[in-house]
Amino acid sequence: MGLIDFIAEKAPQMRAVFEDLHANPEIGFEETRTSAIVEGHLRDWGFDEVHAGIGGTGVVGILRGKGQGNRRIGLRADMDALPIQEVTGLGYASRTANTMHACGHDGHTTMLLSAAQYLAATRDFDGTAVFIFQPAEEGLGGARRMIAEGLFERFPVDEVYGMHNQPLSQIGQARIRKGPMMAGASFFDITINGKGSHAAQPDRSKDALVIGADLVGQLQTIVSRNVDPVKACVLSCTQFHTGSAYNIIPETAVITGTVRYFDQAVMDLVAERMRALCAGLAAGHGIAIDVDIRNVFDVLVNDADLSDAYIAAAADVLGAENVDGEGPQFMGSEDFADMAAAIPGAYINVMHGGQAALHNPAFTLDPEVLPIGASIYARLVERRMPLERTAA
Repeated sequence: MGLIDFIAEKAPQMRAVFEDLHANPEIGFEETRTSAIVEGHLRDWGFDEVHAGIGGTGVVGILRGKGQGNRRIGLRADMDALPIQEVTGLGYASRTANTMHACGHDGHTTMLLSAAQYLAATRDFDGTAVFIFQPAEEGLGGARRMIAEGLFERFPVDEVYGMHNQPLSQIGQARIRKGPMMAGASFFDITINGKGSHAAQPDRSKDALVIGADLVGQLQTIVSRNVDPVKACVLSCTQFHTGSAYNIIPETAVITGTVRYFDQAVMDLVAERMRALCAGLAAGHGIAIDVDIRNVFDVLVNDADLSDAYIAAAADVLGAENVDGEGPQFMGSEDFADMAAAIPGAYINVMHGGQAALHNPAFTLDPEVLPIGASIYARLVERRMPLERTAA
């Protein structure tokens, strides 16, 4: 079948939307401009209902098909950017310092808007499509906040679908995996409360920098020396903040990072070992070490039947030979997992080229993938809620 004609014809218009969103990125829970653009388009296209301010800056649009069916399908896109300084040199590069759409959420928003435009013009389905534009996916809990504020009570759906771009690949392909697909994640903050002194008198200190450096090395042994080698887990220390001058031994140090896992028992073991190592160092040096470990993302689990539905919709657009239904697991995380835990759901990756990975300051999203994602979303709605045809 290929791209939906309507979506392909509107591709230049939607690319302009994408470039505008890319040039004006907004961090999670600050997506006021983005939300206003989304809300304005949905209203202009004649959506039956448009609700703003869900989960802070989220937007939900309700679109009823021509039929009178009771089925309801949710489609979700994330909208937030990352605190990264863009170096792509694109003509539509970010105009906001230290803020960039380095994960392609501008593209996801555009894909869902493009599908919304088509479905609003045709309404060729029997039921209700619920369009969910979510803020703050990048570790800030946007999905959880929308759910906590009654997303699925106010706008109930029978099933929910998400989508993500994947660079460094071949455009015109898609990939999904049934069951656990993306890792759960916890973030941690460790504060070392030492004793500062003059750098010329280290004997009077309890050097938070030295203790912290030792701790980073010990933390990196937890997975290799405690976790069953056949069970996937990653522990990464990603920040180390301490010190203020050449001649001062710092009193405090803060280490932050993340743990990724597919098995909750593994996460529990890692957390136990982290606390034990910190307690041992604290006792050995006669100081206090505070440890905060918190769940941020659950494991993303794709419903098997809904994965098959996604495969069929993607095959309509790309051809069955270009849709991989047995894709790999990812140690990356995605807060769509919270929606898929609340409602049966499925999440697919649409592939494209580019020379840089996600979350890289040189990341670029190939605009040619936009009508692909939009067409898959639209075909999914039409396939899952088919309109009965009356014989002529």
